Amino acid sequence: MDHITSHFDLVLQAFWLTVQLALVSGIASLTAGTLLAAAAVGPVRVLQKASAVYVAVARNTPLLFVFVLVFVALPNLGLLIDASFLVKGVIAMTVYTSSFICEAIRSGVNAVPVGQAEAARSIGLSFGQVLSQVILPQAFRVAVPPLTSVLIAMTKNTSVAAAFGLMEATARMRYFTNESTDDTLIFLVFAAGYIVIVELLSAGAVVTERRWRAAR
Repeated sequence: MDHITSHFDLVLQAFWLTVQLALVSGIASLTAGTLLAAAAVGPVRVLQKASAVYVAVARNTPLLFVFVLVFVALPNLGLLIDASFLVKGVIAMTVYTSSFICEAIRSGVNAVPVGQAEAARSIGLSFGQVLSQVILPQAFRVAVPPLTSVLIAMTKNTSVAAAFGLMEATARMRYFTNESTDDTLIFLVFAAGYIVIVELLSAGAVVTERRWRAAR
């Protein structure tokens, strides 16, 4: 335990990097997932097929393989050579997580009554206007619980980045366990840190869901 207290600044830095990776990846995944969902429910068949193929491939590909692709394969092809480890980590997390975000939002879209979209089209709104002003706002309300689950899983999945040189919380925990004999205490400290992050995310989701319900 003394090893952690004497290097507590490193612990905070590690968790701050984890938060950064989760936050930026979450925003990027929500954006990409929303676009994928829009393509999936849109009228353009080519985009529907492309979205379906992407989601099927990304969801069934292990996250570790995605990290290998981004950190090893693409640089060998001359891509992302100058990108930082954090940027590569965000790209890998976004490629993987956006497919799950897409499915969560699409399930929310399917829960919106068809009559609302038909009524919106009958007054002259375009597909983009119907989607952005009528469908998606309601879909996001319905999709808050599954989206929260996806984002929590994504936050825990950031630990995979430890295997690729990103000194986030899991990597720092492994470093401390190699330098100290207090393996159990070190594990408990870092586990508590992850629990705090996840609980804050869950609390934020609950507040968001309550506000959206009150706004109905």
